[in-house]
Amino acid sequence: MTHAGSGGPVVSAAALAAALAEGALPIRLLDVRWRLDLPEGRPAYLAGHLPGAVYVDLERELTRPGHPEEGRHPLPTIADLEQSARRWGIRQGDTVIAYDDNDGVAAARAWWLLRRRGVDIRVLDGGLRAWIEAGQLLDGGDVQPAPGDVELEDADPGEASIDDVARAPRDGVLIDARAPQHYRGTAPTPDPSAGHIPGALNVPTLAHVAPDGRLRAADDVRRTLADAGAPASGSVVVYCSSGIAAAHTALALSRADIDARVFPGSWSRWSRSRGRPVAVGPTPWGEVFAR
Repeated sequence: MTHAGSGGPVVSAAALAAALAEGALPIRLLDVRWRLDLPEGRPAYLAGHLPGAVYVDLERELTRPGHPEEGRHPLPTIADLEQSARRWGIRQGDTVIAYDDNDGVAAARAWWLLRRRGVDIRVLDGGLRAWIEAGQLLDGGDVQPAPGDVELEDADPGEASIDDVARAPRDGVLIDARAPQHYRGTAPTPDPSAGHIPGALNVPTLAHVAPDGRLRAADDVRRTLADAGAPASGSVVVYCSSGIAAAHTALALSRADIDARVFPGSWSRWSRSRGRPVAVGPTPWGEVFAR
């Protein structure tokens, strides 16, 4: 691997291991272990992580506290994100590799937040499992690097506003990256209402993940979109429950050279916004209710 970014937004375990062994590139590893049923990933990180990897707290560093009306995972300010990035030891010119143990869903949040702000960041394809299966070793304990000096560019990470989302089905395609039962409104939800944004196509983010946890190839991603009825042209906006899984869909689409914007508040914000309609059922427009 001549560059950790070779081949798009992800890097293989073999290529990463080779680059680390060569030592020619300054590489910073970020362990972004988080999942809905286990949001605190530090204990697992301390038990075993890629050598030199720094733990990233998704709930505190890739999210900021906010009002419920903003959704469950509001974006951090750029000043806070830059402070966190420096705590992680990121320096100007570093190549950053993020990984997790959850099919890249959490790591994609870091990728999405940093990719347009002057940071060369990729996601480890297959995450921790792929690293172990490649025969690579883990380290235990905490890593506290020297503070970095990275300066983040004040750039839009690819955010869609709530009004952008409302227009998205007319302007191009709006993708709901949640599981079908949440899209249809048949599963319990912590939000005020169940269902989906009218006009959204349901393409679960896990449709882009192979059984081994790696991201599917670009042609497979395009085929999945086509099978869901997505138009071949126009803008693409993605949402999920609270803006985490949607970043993973943006990662998958980026592999297929499709630039997608993410609605950070996602359903957790839409469902709390007065006057926003809700659709239920298996089709994009379904049965629409005014709220």
